[in-house]
Amino acid sequence: MEWEHIAESQEFKHLISIKTKFTIIALIFSFVYYFALPLSVGYLPGVMNKKVTGAINIAYWFALSQFFVAWIIAGIYARVANRHFDPIAEKIRRENAEGVEV
Repeated sequence: MEWEHIAESQEFKHLISIKTKFTIIALIFSFVYYFALPLSVGYLPGVMNKKVTGAINIAYWFALSQFFVAWIIAGIYARVANRHFDPIAEKIRRENAEGVEV
């Protein structure tokens, strides 16, 4: 199994292309969501300081939500990988595993 042969195949290029598109979209969303908190606190302090639950304001809830958003993005990635990326990678592996113990 030669790496150059695999890297030049259309299936491998397709796999890299769809993974790159997904990763860039997820990265952009993550950056926008992450930087929305400090920007909102800086430019909209009145809104972010509104109390929601007891002494907890919108800024604290937004900060807490970033953990959940990170987990959700990781879950979405795992689901997409299982349904789309992994079958393509497995097909490439099977096609190029001739004579190689797997």
